[in-house]
Amino acid sequence: MDFGSSLSGLGIISGIRESVSDAALFMKMPLVSINLMHFKTKDNDPFYGKLAVDFYMESNKRHRKFFFLKNFCFGVSVCKLPEDPEHYFRKMIEESAQRNYRKAQKAGYVFKRIDYNAFLGDIADIWRSKEVRQGRMPESLLKNEASPCPNPPSKSNFHDYPYFGVLKDGKLFAYAGGLLAGEVFSIDSIYGHGDRQKDGIMGMLMVDIVRYLRANYPNVKYMIYGTYFGGRLKMRRFKRKFGFMPCKVSWILD
Repeated sequence: MDFGSSLSGLGIISGIRESVSDAALFMKMPLVSINLMHFKTKDNDPFYGKLAVDFYMESNKRHRKFFFLKNFCFGVSVCKLPEDPEHYFRKMIEESAQRNYRKAQKAGYVFKRIDYNAFLGDIADIWRSKEVRQGRMPESLLKNEASPCPNPPSKSNFHDYPYFGVLKDGKLFAYAGGLLAGEVFSIDSIYGHGDRQKDGIMGMLMVDIVRYLRANYPNVKYMIYGTYFGGRLKMRRFKRKFGFMPCKVSWILD
């Protein structure tokens, strides 16, 4: 028996199953309306009003390859947040994600909101810890130091650009950040240290982001993470594992 050929065959079968599953998801994508609540930025730093408008405009542009589609309205990876964050942990994520969280907890990792600029060295270490993730890491991230984030502090819980991290003994091993606008938190960057993935750090990061959002941003109803169908199989599985599914999104500015 040719073991290599058998593995190749299993990979093809797995790919076919994944394609069938994707086709089913594609056909039954729900439509969700997400309000960015731009009117709530009037008492905040002007940075956040501009950020919300830029996000809205970019999302509604025509797709550069598929002109009949809008840029970020079709096949968006959406997780609808429950009122009770424990429901997310118990019912909305896969058992393997729950195990990952408990493993990180047992190993002594902790989650908290972070000041990005206080961990620039650790962030650069995280980037360099794995050259290939969903494709090869950009050379700029592998070779350069992390630059300070210039975002001004937010004055409200309607709009913000928070960063979250998983730490152990004061060192950062995973982080995520993104735009928070009205009803949505959009994950724009998310990285974990390549040598610590087996410790369940990404599970802790995702679960505790939901808990933090529910406790501190009561208007947020959805968490989004890029588009679904354009990602590799491994990324789509990661998204499903943590409750993200493809949706059609109607963006509302006000």
